[in-house]
Amino acid sequence: MLNWISFLTYAIITAATPGPNNIMSMSNGIRKGFRGALPFNLGILTGFSMVMVLCTLFCTLLATLIPKIKVPMLVLGAGYMLYLAWEIFRSSDLIEEDHSRSGFLSGLLLQFINPKIYIYCIMSMEAYILPFYSQDFQALLGFDLLLSLIGFVFTLCWTAFGSVFQTLFSRHARVVNTILALLLVYCAVSLFMA
Repeated sequence: MLNWISFLTYAIITAATPGPNNIMSMSNGIRKGFRGALPFNLGILTGFSMVMVLCTLFCTLLATLIPKIKVPMLVLGAGYMLYLAWEIFRSSDLIEEDHSRSGFLSGLLLQFINPKIYIYCIMSMEAYILPFYSQDFQALLGFDLLLSLIGFVFTLCWTAFGSVFQTLFSRHARVVNTILALLLVYCAVSLFMA
C-alpha cells in the first residue's frame, strides 16, 4: 500500500525547495507582479505535466538508460541554470518589464531541460508509485497530474512571494539579483554532489 504521508512529504519538499522553476517564478513575480507572471507559470504547469507523463511512460526504459544519459543531462541542466544565474545577476538594478524569460513558451521549454523535474518524477515513480500502480494507467496519469499540481502550487507561491515583496526587492535589486543568481549556481553545483 502506498505510504501517502511519505510520498506527499517528498513531493511537497521537493516542489517547495529552490530550483529553476521557483527562482524564475519569483524573479518574474518581482518584475511583473503576480498576474503578469501567470503566463510563465501556466507554461511551467503545461511543460511539467508533459514531462511527468513522458517520464512515467518511459520510466522503466529510463531506469536502464540513466547511467548512460546522467552526465550529459546534468551538464546540460547545470549549464542552463548557470546561464539563468548569469542573466539574473547581470540584469539592471532597475526592475523593468522583460518578456524574454517570462512567457508561456519559456515556462514550458524550461521543463524539458530542468533536471529537477526528471529527478522528481523518477524518484516519485520508482520509490512510491510504480511498486503499487505499475499496471494502472489511469492511476499513473492521476499521480502525474497530482505531482504537476503540487509543483504548480509552489511556483505560484514563489511568484506571490516575489510580487508581494516587489517594492522591497526593487529598492535592493542588486542584492536580490545576486542572491537569486547564487541560488541558481547552488542548484547547478548541487547536481554533481549526489
